[in-house]
Amino acid sequence: MPSLTIPRWLLVPAALGALLVAVPVVAMALTVDWREFGPLVTSEASTDALWLSLRTASVSTLLCLLFGIPLAVVLARTTGAAATLLRSLVLLPLVLPPVVGGIALLQAFGRRGLLGDTLDVLGLEIAFSTTAVVIAQTFVAMPFLVLSLEGALRAAGTRFEDVAATLGAGPTTVFRRVTLPLALPGLVAGTVLAFARCLGEFGATITFAGSLQGTTRTLPLEIYLQREGDPQAAVALSLVLVGVAVLVIALTRARRDSLVAGAT
Repeated sequence: MPSLTIPRWLLVPAALGALLVAVPVVAMALTVDWREFGPLVTSEASTDALWLSLRTASVSTLLCLLFGIPLAVVLARTTGAAATLLRSLVLLPLVLPPVVGGIALLQAFGRRGLLGDTLDVLGLEIAFSTTAVVIAQTFVAMPFLVLSLEGALRAAGTRFEDVAATLGAGPTTVFRRVTLPLALPGLVAGTVLAFARCLGEFGATITFAGSLQGTTRTLPLEIYLQREGDPQAAVALSLVLVGVAVLVIALTRARRDSLVAGAT
C-alpha cells in the first residue's frame, strides 16, 4: 500500500511511467514465437555474442570500480573550480551520444589517432578489438558508478572519518574501514548500473570496435544485425538481454538490501 504521506494524484503519473517501461517488454514477450525461441537464441552467432557481452561487461565493470571509486571519493571530498571541472569531465559521457563517444575514442586510440603512433611502437592495436569493446563500455558506464557513489559519500558526511582520523587512523585506513563501508549501498547500486550499462552498450562499441563475430560483436550489435534479416531472432535475443539484466539487478538488489539491513 502507498504511504499516506504520498499525494494520491502522484499515483496516476507513477502508474503511467511504470506502464511506459512494462508495456514494450510485455509486447516483446507476447510477439516472440516461443516454439522457436530455443533455436533462435542458441545459434553460434547468438551464443558468441552473449558470452562476449558477459565477459566484456564484467571486465569493464571492474575497470569502472578501479577508476570510479577514487574519482567519486575525490569529487565528494573536494570543492572548488577544479573539482567542478573534473566532475563535468567525468560525467560528460552521460550526455554525449554514444556514437560521439565512439568517435572520440577512435580519435584517441585508433591507428591514426592521437596515441596511435605510440601504440604502434608498443605493438598494441586497440581499435576494432575486444580491448576496444572494454574501453568503450568503461567510457560510457563509469559515470553511473561515480554519480551513485559520490551521492552516497556526500549523504554519509565526514563525521565518522574525522573521528577515525582523530583517533590516529591513517588516510588509507579511514578510506578502507570507514569511508567505503558507509557508502557500500551506493557502491553496490552504482556497480549494478555500470554493469547494466556495459551490457547494453551499442553506439560507442560499433563505432570504436566494429562488429566482428566472436571478437567485438556483443549482444546488442547482434540484435541490431538480426533486426533486418530475422526480426523474430532479434526479439528473442532482446528478451535474453532483458532477462540477464533483470537477473543481475534482482541479485544485486537483494545483496544491497542485506547490506542495508546489516548496517542498521
